[in-house]
Amino acid sequence: MSLIGDGLNKAVQKAFTRPAPKSAGAQMRYLVKRLGGTKAVAQVLRVSQRTVERYVKDQIKKPRPDLAGRLDREVKARWQPQIRARAKAKAASTGGIMIDVRARLGYTAPIGSTDQDRIRHLTLALPPVHAARLFDAQEQGASDDRLQEIAAEALKEVYFQDGGRRAGSLDEVRFTDIEHLEFDL
Repeated sequence: MSLIGDGLNKAVQKAFTRPAPKSAGAQMRYLVKRLGGTKAVAQVLRVSQRTVERYVKDQIKKPRPDLAGRLDREVKARWQPQIRARAKAKAASTGGIMIDVRARLGYTAPIGSTDQDRIRHLTLALPPVHAARLFDAQEQGASDDRLQEIAAEALKEVYFQDGGRRAGSLDEVRFTDIEHLEFDL
């Protein structure tokens, strides 16, 4: 997926009330139950239907590393959908979202101001409006570049402009070279 999209998913996964299945057999059985059959699971994981059946019966216990990654990602993407939806709704309506980022940040401003990009480490609480925009864009399948633009707009308003109290003539924020990015609800 993407750096920002993965970060948003990890933040939502912290809201899970039960751990996701760990063993390959349990993960396969869960996917078979959720997707309605071994054929659908085989298509999603890009393996044969017979391979899925062998995992379900615990005839195979240890998946290849690439299959293990796909299996874990698909299970976590479908695990506890109501908890996931509730966490997103809370962040988008009342709670907001925390962002911890270390990246190169700069801005475009009128001549005479210091707008040179530099590495900054920021930990900020983004208001619910920005959390809603990020989650909505992610659900609509926005690219990593688009999610990065939305995050840059949020940082512009919250960090540089301080909610409209300063830097009113700021045009655009450059948000590049992301070294670390983490979200928390």
